[in-house]
Amino acid sequence: MTVLTQEQVATLTVLRRELHRKPEVSGEEAETARRIAQELTARGADWIWQGLGGHGVAAAFDGVTDGPTVLLRCELDGLPIHEINDIAHKSEIEGKGHLCGHDGHMVSMLGVATALANRPATGRVILLFQPAEETGAGAKAVIEDARWPELRPDYAFAYHNVPGRPLGEVGLRAGPSNCASRGMQILLEGKSSHAAAPEDGVSPGPAMAALMQALPTLSTGTIEDEGFALVTLTHAQLGEPTFGIAPGRGELRVTLRCMTDARMDALVSDAIALVARHTDDLSVDIRWHDIFLSVTNDTEATGVARRQASAQARALYEMPAPMRWSEDFGRIGLDGAKAAIIYLGAGETHPQLHNPDYDFPDALIPIAADLFCGIITEMLGPSQV
Repeated sequence: MTVLTQEQVATLTVLRRELHRKPEVSGEEAETARRIAQELTARGADWIWQGLGGHGVAAAFDGVTDGPTVLLRCELDGLPIHEINDIAHKSEIEGKGHLCGHDGHMVSMLGVATALANRPATGRVILLFQPAEETGAGAKAVIEDARWPELRPDYAFAYHNVPGRPLGEVGLRAGPSNCASRGMQILLEGKSSHAAAPEDGVSPGPAMAALMQALPTLSTGTIEDEGFALVTLTHAQLGEPTFGIAPGRGELRVTLRCMTDARMDALVSDAIALVARHTDDLSVDIRWHDIFLSVTNDTEATGVARRQASAQARALYEMPAPMRWSEDFGRIGLDGAKAAIIYLGAGETHPQLHNPDYDFPDALIPIAADLFCGIITEMLGPSQV
């Protein structure tokens, strides 16, 4: 099934490259959101919500008769990464880039909106353009928005492109699909002193050195194991860059990563206890950032995606393990929807996500639109003119 004409795909490709040139990072997506709302209005959405959970935008396309609500989610935000591509549509914003493919995800969903000129037989389709996915804050903010009950779906789907897999391949996994993760910031304070008399102060240095070695040892198992845990040291700072002061302050940052939320709860407790064991003579402040819950694909929703991949003759990859990287789409499933995230191959030699030379493959736009329109047709009935 091909739902878009070549002319429509060409128009969407131009729009994708326009969005690529003007990336906005998490929490700053105002202009991107304005443009998306404009495009949804042009495509005849029945209802449009703006300012959801920050800069989020959602649109409803009502079916002919009552039925379930199917939500399709994509992301608005780019990344604080400098793009090095030598392409005409390279980012025009210094230090920021659409280097995860959210520009392509947005335009894929606008392709679905184009096809929804012919409404489904029943129910309604909600297209959600979510803010702040990269920080893990966006889905939570949208769900906590007072207007969320107007949108709350029975089923929810999303997709992410995956470099390193064949272009257009459909990757699926019922159950855990993306790891939970969170950033742990450990602030240590003792007492500075003259470098000639370090004994007059209390340096965080020994504790930091011990924790830099000890925290990664909390890692266990492999990604195929539900007991999997990974602790990655990402930042360390001790005192100031001088020679005359024995330091009184230090900071460590680590990322905790697990297959399940239950395993994450245990890992958090273990990490806090480990810090306490090494910091008796210091003041300690632990802060948490970028909190992502695990994504667990519903069996029924995953089955729908699997049938549509087969119907459209797409190569199917039954994923043996979840993705190590995180996605905040999991919160929508925890809110009550039967949800599934789908992975579409971006090409076996394509630059990886968050690389400075990444660019979304435009060939995925019609592939994604076809797949999601197939899901809509299976769940809500054939389009009505």
